[in-house]
Amino acid sequence: MIILKNITLRRGAKVLLDNTSVTLNPGEKVGLVGRNGAGKSTLFGLLNGTLHEDGGDFSLPRQWRMAQVAQDMPETDQSATDFVIEGDTALLAAQAEVHAAEEAEDGMRMAHAYMDHHDAGAHDAEARAQALILGLGFKTDELANPVNSFSGGWRMRLQLARALMCPSDLLLLDEPTNHLDLDALVWLEAWLQRYTGTLIMISHDREFLDAVTQVTLHIDNAKLLRYGGNYSAFEDMRAEQLALQQSAMVKQQEKIAHLQKFIDRFKAKASKAKQAQSRVKALERMEKIAPVLADAEFNFEFQEPANLPNPMLSMSEASIGYPPLADAPAGTPPTVIVRNINRSVHAGQRIGILGANGQGKSTLVKTIARALAPISGEVTEGRGLNIGYFAQQELDVLRPQDTPLEHMIRLAKETLAAGRSGYVAAREQDLRNYLGTFNFSNDMVKQPVGTMSGGEKARLVLCMIVWQRPNLLLLDEPTNHLDLSTREALSVALNEFEGTVMLVSHDRALLRSVCDEFWLVSRGGIEPFDGDLDDYQRYLLDEAKRSREVVAIPQEKRAA
Repeated sequence: MIILKNITLRRGAKVLLDNTSVTLNPGEKVGLVGRNGAGKSTLFGLLNGTLHEDGGDFSLPRQWRMAQVAQDMPETDQSATDFVIEGDTALLAAQAEVHAAEEAEDGMRMAHAYMDHHDAGAHDAEARAQALILGLGFKTDELANPVNSFSGGWRMRLQLARALMCPSDLLLLDEPTNHLDLDALVWLEAWLQRYTGTLIMISHDREFLDAVTQVTLHIDNAKLLRYGGNYSAFEDMRAEQLALQQSAMVKQQEKIAHLQKFIDRFKAKASKAKQAQSRVKALERMEKIAPVLADAEFNFEFQEPANLPNPMLSMSEASIGYPPLADAPAGTPPTVIVRNINRSVHAGQRIGILGANGQGKSTLVKTIARALAPISGEVTEGRGLNIGYFAQQELDVLRPQDTPLEHMIRLAKETLAAGRSGYVAAREQDLRNYLGTFNFSNDMVKQPVGTMSGGEKARLVLCMIVWQRPNLLLLDEPTNHLDLSTREALSVALNEFEGTVMLVSHDRALLRSVCDEFWLVSRGGIEPFDGDLDDYQRYLLDEAKRSREVVAIPQEKRAA
C-alpha cells in the first residue's frame, strides 16, 4: 500500500501539503482533485520519486512497477507502433538480455533469455501496441507512420499509449483526457476500468472520474482528505460539509436563490424535448452543488445579448475544409472535409456537435467563426450576428507577448470602432476592474499571456468573450484547462445565457447540462442525432466494432 504519514511538501516558499496523512490500498482507483495550484502535480512528483518530502514519512512497495505519461514531446522517426512497443519496459529488458546472451554465446543463458523474452509478451507485443494506438483514435494506415509526422496532440496520445503499454502496479495519469475526443475517451474509460493495478488520476472530467474511480483524494487547505466513492459521491459529502460551516452560509444561500430562480423560469419552457428534460435534471442538481460553486475560483455570467437575429445563420449547399497550403503546386484543390451542408441555426438553440476525431467538428466551428471560408456554397449570417468564439487552442485568439490588459484595451477599441450596440469608451481602470472579476489581479494584468498557465489563458478567453456580449457562442473544447468547480461555473453561466450555443466538448457533464439537441458530423456530412449522450456512446462502440471488423477481414485473407 501507499502510506503518507505527517507529510509536508513545499514548492519554493509555498507549503502545499502541511503535516497530512493518507493511506491508499493496492488495486484502488483514486481520483486526485483540488483547485489549480493546490499541489496535485507536486504530489505526483513525490509518488514518482522526482520530488522528496520536506517532512514526514512516505513509502510504497519497492517491488511495484510504475507507469506514467512522459510530458516531453517525442522527437523520433520511429514508427508509431515501434514507439509504443518501447513503452513495455519488461519486454525491452528481456530483449537486452537475449542480445547479451547471444553475444556471450552462453547456451544456458540463451535458453533462459528466450523463455523470459516469450513470457514478457514478445509474441503479441505488436498487436497489443496497435490495439492501444487504434483505441486512442489513430487510423489503421497510420500505424507505420513516423512519430514526427504527427501533430503535438497526437504525439501526446502516443505517449499515453506508451504508458498504458508498460506493465505496472501503479499507474499515474495527469489529465489523460485533455488531447482526446469523446470516442477515444470512451475507449480509455473502458480500458482503465479493466486495469488491475493501483490507479491515481488527476482529471477535471467529472463523468470520467465517476466511471473509473472508487476513491477520491481531495487536496484542500494543504491537507489530504480521503473520501470513499467517486467524484459525485465526494461532491455530495463535501457540499454537506460546506453547508455546515456557518461562515459560508450567506454566500451559499445567495447562490441557491439565484439558481432556483433560473430553474423555475426554465422549467416552464422545457416540457417537450428529451434533451431538455435531462437539462432540467442537471439544473435541479445545481441547487445541491451550490456550496461547491460558492467555493469556485470565480463565478461569472454572460450579459444579455443586444439582439437575437432569427435565424442566426443558414448554410446552403456548403462544403467546408481547408485551402491548399501556401507552398502547394498551382492548381492543387482544397481539402473538403464536410459536403452539402443545409442547416440553419436559430435563436435560443443549444447544439452539441458530436463526431469522431477528424470528421470535421472543429472545421465546422472555424467556418462559422469566419476563421475559415467555405470551400463552396453559402453561409448566410443573420443581421446583427455577434459571435463569441472559444478556439480549441487558446493561442489561436491570444497574443503570447501581450498582457491581459493589452488584450482588453485592443478588444474595447475594436468593439467601439465596429459601432456595436451598447458599447461606450472604456477607461483603463474600468478594464482593470473588469479583469479583476475574472481573477486577474493587479500584477497579472501586466503579465505576458505566453507565460500563463493553460487555465489562466482559458479564463482570459472567457473574459474577452463575455465582454463582447455575443448572441452566438461557439465553444470548441472550452474546458480543457478548467478545474472542476470552474467547469460547474461555466455550466451555470451557459444555462443562463439567453443566446444560442454551439458546443464541441468531450466533457459529457457539460454537454448533458447545456445542450438540448445534437448534430452528428460523420462520413462527410452533418445530420441531427436522434438521441442523448448515452445513445451516442452506444453508437461510438458500434462504430468501433464495425471498424475492427473491416480491419480484421484483410488480415484473415492474408492468413488464408
